[in-house]
Amino acid sequence: MKRNIKLVIEYDGTDFVGWQRQTNGRTVQEEIENAILTITHEQTQIIGAGRTDSGVHARGQTASFFTSSSIAEKEFHRGLNAVLPEDVVIHSVEGVGEQFSARYSAKEREYQYFISTSLSAINRKYCWQLGYDLDIKKMNEVACSIVGIHDFQSFCKTDTEVDHFRCRIFESVWYEENNQLVYRVRSNRFLYGMVRALVGTMVNIGRGFTHTNEFNEIINSRNRSNAGQAAPAKGLFFERVIY
Repeated sequence: MKRNIKLVIEYDGTDFVGWQRQTNGRTVQEEIENAILTITHEQTQIIGAGRTDSGVHARGQTASFFTSSSIAEKEFHRGLNAVLPEDVVIHSVEGVGEQFSARYSAKEREYQYFISTSLSAINRKYCWQLGYDLDIKKMNEVACSIVGIHDFQSFCKTDTEVDHFRCRIFESVWYEENNQLVYRVRSNRFLYGMVRALVGTMVNIGRGFTHTNEFNEIINSRNRSNAGQAAPAKGLFFERVIY
């Protein structure tokens, strides 16, 4: 009888081309599937709660998979961390019901984006370093305006293949912490490149390049070329999944 296993995963996305297995580079999914193969001798496909882009980090990515192995969860946890590379860590291994899916059972997903307005040698791989001041009040004004259900076609990559572009935003806020500006956003779903496009557009507002009144026009245009540049991947963290 197969068991359904849920993993909570942290990874440094610097040297990955993304979460999902690809032919053009190293992926988090492939590393974990290879680790499971090493331990169980089973070919397994894991399902992630979110498909992070190249260079994006995670502190609370969730994945699930089925296994015929009888290895205890505690030993599974220890074994995976023993064979995984140092830029991937499994925080928990838990048996769940057969109906659970890391992707489809998720109710909310949370991301955070980090911006530093001063140079840092240590944090340079984990934030967007900007050498100018940003008006966080204006950025928060537009951030709060997207709470609720909206069409985010203007903020996703043009080659995104989805049935619709509507997302329900539960939280969208900028705040200051440890000499950084942090954007936290929670939603039932995220489109391909959505958070980075939102951050890039809000930075333009914070710099005064785009007026706050234009933000709603950008949303209503449903045209990616009207939004700002995508913020660098290195500042984005997949924080947690709520079930």
